[in-house]
Amino acid sequence: MNKSSWYNNTQGNKHSEKRNTKLYFCLMILITGATGLVGSHLLKELSKSSPQIIALYNKTKPSQELQGLAIWKQVDILDMTALEAAMQNIKYVYHCAAMVSFNPKEKALLHQLNIDGTTNLVNACINANIEKLVHVSSVAAIGKIRNQEMISEQMNWSDSDNNSEYSKTKYLSEMQVWRGIGEGLNAVIVNPSIILGAGDWNNGSTGIFKTVYNEFPWYTHGSNGFVDVKNVVQAMILLMNSSVSNERYILNGWNLSYKNVFDEIAKEFNKKKAHKKVTPFLAALVWRIEKLKSIITGSNPLLTRETAISAQTRVEFDNSKLLKQFPDFRYTSFEKSLQRICGELKEKYQLQ
Repeated sequence: MNKSSWYNNTQGNKHSEKRNTKLYFCLMILITGATGLVGSHLLKELSKSSPQIIALYNKTKPSQELQGLAIWKQVDILDMTALEAAMQNIKYVYHCAAMVSFNPKEKALLHQLNIDGTTNLVNACINANIEKLVHVSSVAAIGKIRNQEMISEQMNWSDSDNNSEYSKTKYLSEMQVWRGIGEGLNAVIVNPSIILGAGDWNNGSTGIFKTVYNEFPWYTHGSNGFVDVKNVVQAMILLMNSSVSNERYILNGWNLSYKNVFDEIAKEFNKKKAHKKVTPFLAALVWRIEKLKSIITGSNPLLTRETAISAQTRVEFDNSKLLKQFPDFRYTSFEKSLQRICGELKEKYQLQ
């Protein structure tokens, strides 16, 4: 019998209430956004050694695979009362819940979920006197894209027209964690680059794999940082279990061109490689057309000004801080990560 079933079966009589109370007071770990790419992989890894997990979700219900790994609670992180109730008797919190969007129409919701949600989470952690928080931020929170310049944790945020609204919300949500640290919260921040993993390929960064599988013909000359979701999870657990506090760490496995990433994914799927180069002029034209189409039809734009700029930019991330502090930590090779992820996606979506 899985843990959730056992928990449900403890309701109904005085004897079961005692067992329920005992279980409740043993709960120690809480994960927000536990059905997302990072949250679900984190839950799978933590459940191998700890049965004492509360997993939060909002709209996306846990899959059958995840249901038995934790005590699940449907909580909107904008609901402070519900969040504080879920935080009772929790000692360790992983904050994975966030919204990723570059659609201008979703600006208000993006600010609510990323900034207000993190504000609530930090306040709830302080009120519950938790022992430690690991907050999942993003390299987007570091600020303005610096073309052909190695980006490290030492760089400070700078306002720029090139900063996406998503970047701003990740920066401001990170500032809420630093505010909490100033109020006595023990916390660590991780800043992953583009996370690759076998999640929902209709949303988020896993959409890259679907795009390549469908033989999208276009590629850009830009480059970026990429990291395996399993390495993100391993680093988060490592930092949670360490004495490190009040620090941030870039998590980046590989600095690669988009063309290289697309080509290798196409190779794993045995699909035709992208062969049409997108020039800056063409990218600028397309995002304007997409914006007009979005206004007329109400649909989400396939390309925005921010994503068009990002796709043309060559950027690299310095991952040395974590590796120097934890010399036994290793990033998986790009080839091994792709083989595993593509294999998992083939099985998940029954691909040929």
